[in-house]
Amino acid sequence: MRNHMRARYIVTAGLARVVGLPGAVLLGLGSIVGSGLFISVALAATIAGPSVVLAVAIAAVVAVFNGLSSAQLAASHPVSGGTYEYGYRYLTPTLGFTAGWLFLCAKCASAATAALGFAHYTLAALALDRHHAVPVALALVVGLTILVAGGLRRSHVTNTVIVTITLAALAVFVAVGLPGVRVENLAGVTEVEPASLFQATALIFVAYTGYGRIATLGEEVRDPARTIPRAMIVTLAATLVLYVAVITVAVGSVGAGELATAAPLEDVAATFALPEVRHVVAVAAITAMAGVLLNLLLGLSRVVLAMARREDLPPALATVHAESPRRATIATGIAIAGLVLVGDVKATWSFSAFTVLVYYALTNLAALRLPPEHRRYPRGLAAAGLVSCLALAFWVEPRVWLVGLGVIAAGLAWRLTYRRVRARS
Repeated sequence: MRNHMRARYIVTAGLARVVGLPGAVLLGLGSIVGSGLFISVALAATIAGPSVVLAVAIAAVVAVFNGLSSAQLAASHPVSGGTYEYGYRYLTPTLGFTAGWLFLCAKCASAATAALGFAHYTLAALALDRHHAVPVALALVVGLTILVAGGLRRSHVTNTVIVTITLAALAVFVAVGLPGVRVENLAGVTEVEPASLFQATALIFVAYTGYGRIATLGEEVRDPARTIPRAMIVTLAATLVLYVAVITVAVGSVGAGELATAAPLEDVAATFALPEVRHVVAVAAITAMAGVLLNLLLGLSRVVLAMARREDLPPALATVHAESPRRATIATGIAIAGLVLVGDVKATWSFSAFTVLVYYALTNLAALRLPPEHRRYPRGLAAAGLVSCLALAFWVEPRVWLVGLGVIAAGLAWRLTYRRVRARS
C-alpha cells in the first residue's frame, strides 16, 4: 500500500481553480521579488563582498534544480500542500510531515522578515523613527491576513498591482544606473573564500524560492499539469535576469562594501546621475515587501490546510469557507505576528535559509521517487538539487542550523504526541 494511504485524510470543501498561466507567473514573481533584493543583498554582500554577484548565479542554478523537481511533482500531484503532500505520496508520512513543518517554519520566518522590511522602508521613506518597526509590521500582517482570508480572487488582483509597480520601479533602477557601472567595482567577483561564498549563496537562495508558491497553490491552478511547470520555468528565468541586472548595477555603481545598509538599493540610487530614482526604489521596496508577505500568507495557509486535512495539525483548520481556508489563514497570520515580535531581520532570514534548504532537499528526494511515466526531466537534476541543498544548508552559521535541527525535533515530537492524544480521544 502506498505511503500516502497510511494517514487518515479529512475530506473538506474544495478550492476553486481560478489561476491561469499569467496569474501563476505573477504569484511566483510576487513571492520572489521583494525581500530577496531589498534585504538579502545587504546580508550577502556583507559576507561575500563583490562575490555576491557570483552567489546570485550559483543560487540560481540550485533554484533551477529545485524548480524543475517541484514542477514535475506538482504536475503529477496537483493539490494544496506542495512538498508536504509529495512527501506523503512518494516518501514516508514522517518525511512528508517534516517537509510541511519546515515549510511552515521557514516561510513564517520569511514572512516576518518581509513585514519588518516593509516597516523599515516605510518609516525611512516617511523620515520616522525606525524603533516603531514592529508595530508597523504587525499592522501589515493583520491587514493582509484579512485580505487573504477573503479568498484568492481579491488577493490575485492586489498581487497584480503590487508586482507591476515593483517591476516597473526596478526597471527604472537598472536603466538609470547602468551607465554609471564601473568595471573596477566588479573586479573582485571571483576572489572570495569558499566558506563566505557558500554562506552568501545560502542566504541568496531563499530569495529565489517563491516559485514554490505556485506548487502549494496547485489546487487552485487551472490545467495544473501544463500550467504549473510552465509558470515555474518562466518565473525562474525572469527572476534570474532581474536579479543579475539589479545586483550588477548595485555592486558596479558603489562597490559591495557600500551595500551593507538598512536600505541598500535606495542608497545606491541616491548616487545616480538622477538621484530622484531613490524615491522610486523606496516605493518598489515597500510594495515588494507587501507582495512577498501577501503571497507567503497564501502559500502558508494552503500548507496548513493540507496538514490539517491529514490531522498533522488540528482538523478544525481544514475548514473551507466560500472557497477560502479562513481558519488556516488566520492561524498563519498569528504565527507570523509572533515571529515579527523577534524584531531581528538577520535572525529570521538566516533561520529561513537553513529550513528552506532542507525542505527543498526533501522536494528533490521525492522527485527521485517519481514513477518513470510521471518524470519530465532527468533524475540527475533532482540528485544535483538534493546534494546542493544539503551542502548549502550547513554553510549557514552553526548556531542557526543547530536551532533548525532543534525545530525539526520539536515538530516530530509534536506530531507523535498529538497523534497519541487523538488516538485516545
